[in-house]
Amino acid sequence: MAEGEKIIPINIEDEMRGAYIDYSMSVIISRALPDVRDGLKPVHRRVLYGMSELGVSYNKSYKKSARIVGEVLGKYHPHGDSSVYDTMVRMAQDWSLRYPLVDGQGNFGSIDGDSPAAMRYTEARLKRLADEMLGDLDKETVDFQPNFDDSLEEPSVMPAKFPNLLVNGTTGIAVGMATNMAPHNLTEVVDGIVAYLGNEDITVAELMEHVTAPDFPTGGIIYGYDGVKQAFETGRGRVVMRAKAHFETLPSGKEQIIVTEIPYMVNKASMIEKTAALINEKKIEGIADLRDESDRDGMRIVYDLKRDAMPTVVLNNLFKYTQLQSSFGVNNVALVKGRPMTLNLKDLIVYFVEHRADVIVRRTRYELAEAQKRAHILEGLLIALDHLDEVIALIRSSRDPEVARGQLIERFSLSEVQARAILDMRLQRLTGLERDKIVAEYDELMKLIDHLKAVLASDEMQRQIIRDELQEIKERYGDARRTTIEYAGGDFSMEDMIADESMVITISSEGYIKRTALDEYRAQGRGGVGARGATSKQDDFTEHLFVATTHEYLLFFTEAGRVFWLKVYEVPEGGKATKGRPIQNLIEIPREDSVRSVLNVRGLRDPDYLENTYLMFCTEQGTVKKTPLEAYSRPRTAGINAITINEGDRLLDVQLTTGTSEIVVALRSGRAVRFPEEKVRSMGRTAAGVRGITLADDSDRVVGMVCIDKDSEDELLVVSENGYGKRSPLDEYRITNRGGKGVRAMKITEKTGALVTIKAVSDSDDLMIINKSGITIRLRMAELRSIGRATQGVRLLKISQGDEISSVAKVAAEEEKEAELGSGDGLTLNGDGSATTPDADLTSLTDLDSLSAN
Repeated sequence: MAEGEKIIPINIEDEMRGAYIDYSMSVIISRALPDVRDGLKPVHRRVLYGMSELGVSYNKSYKKSARIVGEVLGKYHPHGDSSVYDTMVRMAQDWSLRYPLVDGQGNFGSIDGDSPAAMRYTEARLKRLADEMLGDLDKETVDFQPNFDDSLEEPSVMPAKFPNLLVNGTTGIAVGMATNMAPHNLTEVVDGIVAYLGNEDITVAELMEHVTAPDFPTGGIIYGYDGVKQAFETGRGRVVMRAKAHFETLPSGKEQIIVTEIPYMVNKASMIEKTAALINEKKIEGIADLRDESDRDGMRIVYDLKRDAMPTVVLNNLFKYTQLQSSFGVNNVALVKGRPMTLNLKDLIVYFVEHRADVIVRRTRYELAEAQKRAHILEGLLIALDHLDEVIALIRSSRDPEVARGQLIERFSLSEVQARAILDMRLQRLTGLERDKIVAEYDELMKLIDHLKAVLASDEMQRQIIRDELQEIKERYGDARRTTIEYAGGDFSMEDMIADESMVITISSEGYIKRTALDEYRAQGRGGVGARGATSKQDDFTEHLFVATTHEYLLFFTEAGRVFWLKVYEVPEGGKATKGRPIQNLIEIPREDSVRSVLNVRGLRDPDYLENTYLMFCTEQGTVKKTPLEAYSRPRTAGINAITINEGDRLLDVQLTTGTSEIVVALRSGRAVRFPEEKVRSMGRTAAGVRGITLADDSDRVVGMVCIDKDSEDELLVVSENGYGKRSPLDEYRITNRGGKGVRAMKITEKTGALVTIKAVSDSDDLMIINKSGITIRLRMAELRSIGRATQGVRLLKISQGDEISSVAKVAAEEEKEAELGSGDGLTLNGDGSATTPDADLTSLTDLDSLSAN
């Protein structure tokens, strides 16, 4: 042992415990966790401060990244150049940070996981937003601390005009704890903070009206809201993210899945590579080809589907097995006064506001002290100007400046600073105009001093300054959300955010579905030629037309006897002239099957409603079946069997009944049978049913079924394929047993054509008729008088040669409001915006649109 050395025995357990705790605290405090006030870790703070000291502001030229890294490394962060450069690179990547703080020039990597170029090749400077982070540093707004070798000072926290921790998030792994904070939209966050400033007792739920959810830089979809709600309320939660995808159909008929946005922090190239491996291993089927067509204009990943593949099934498998769906585990851990804490949404806002209030107080004190210093000097200058001759004589008679300063102080009771300012004053300041400038400056300073003192004395003024500065930040840097929110089934919030409006649901014979606002369809007089409705392929036409509200459930019954569920708001919205989306993209209907009937029900959870409501089924071969709605109240994505269909038959119609209705079934041959619902006993979900009507011959088939309450005053409307129809009282159809041949419902001739539908109508109904060429007309039933059962009827719609009626639906009539469109033109404007003339038979809606525009 060398001279002077001494061995001190220690307990190795205590030494290891102490050393590990010191290391842990160093990692927690000085490396891995952000400060709640500015949202920065020490390395981020040092990079931004180093760039600021180097003068690479947003309005200055770029500097080599190596120069910046050397500056930060040598002065503030001696932990290796890769840590500094990687930090700066991440702050420049617009797919990593929602609002980047560094403006990079050169190769800064890509969302595919490509590495950035070496620091000797790239250049960088601060973004303008970073200046808001560093603003007022020179006004003693924050504490400074010595750097690693005590040769310089660095800020312990940034003034941070905006809540960087909330808008950009962060991630870090410390010792025994970690943080993973999601980015948010700046506009929403500012609105949330302003709401808190107006009401300190605001709840997290009320803040969520402003800050709706995380907003990821890569866009995508947040799928489900429970995780978001939990994260906002507790600081911990699991946010499920999905890629933004849509379907496209090529001219050849092949379908594609197009992905335009992927979840946050997903490596695109790696995801595509793993997806290709899953396709090769047959774990994901239905994909013929996969390619990345992304370019500088945006992301585009294309999945070519095989001809027999169902797009929704393939997409769901991609969500299940690939990173097109991933989760973000929110863990809001940040340093609060040097201690790690888990924070909810309100906590994050409260601590930011506290920090800003402290910054504003310290800045105001600094500005007040500077203003008072300047006012003190101006007071001395004004004294000198008021005694100008005496001051000049005193200075001229002095041996040197020190003597002159002493005599000025003694003669005019000036301070050292005032006397020095008088001696340093240039001769041009002696002019009258310069004196006026000094007086004006002094008056302005006194007003500023009064204002600054008022700010220091008023918490409300300080909060107003915070509010005003945040609004400026919002106006300058705020933008729209990139990430959309898709509320999963069972979440109440989706319906709360969607107005309960009437929609027209249309389904074409080839399975294209859409919803259109009811007010797009406008009524006109009987016999009109109609308006152009849905555009469709040459051989396609609208087969089903249904009216429902956005909050209702749609039950889709297919001709093979299966039932599927869908909320009305989940049906894609489109204009009257749009084609819609293939129904297979929304529900998993086999390609060989097609929808035959659609019902809307208000809810599937009320036991009384479910048990006292029945579904009446009718097939084309005349079979009927009654089953309680309760048997169909448990929605399944893949659908369930609703009725057993016999060979050669197919389901025609399904309607809701109360159990005491009367049933009318009509045939193509023009006959109809009426019988009480009690004649059909209630059966199970998979039963085949019983005979409802006997067909006239092998070519005959059922065209419609009507279920009417016994006390109803509705009448029966029958419509033929050539546009003829009539209303007849229900009493004209005598009650018989089910299974009979029925009575004549309409006199069928070559002019009328075969029967196409039967409906129960009243004067309060409108009728919407669509023919196979896509022409739509809306008629008021009040204009159609009631006539006998066995008559031929009247013309409802003019049918072009080779055309025929494809679909008929009734909707609620609308009240008329008369308003003249011009003098002497005979036109009146109806309540729905359509127009009618005395000769309405010859007026088309297309013509009226041009009249209204003029």
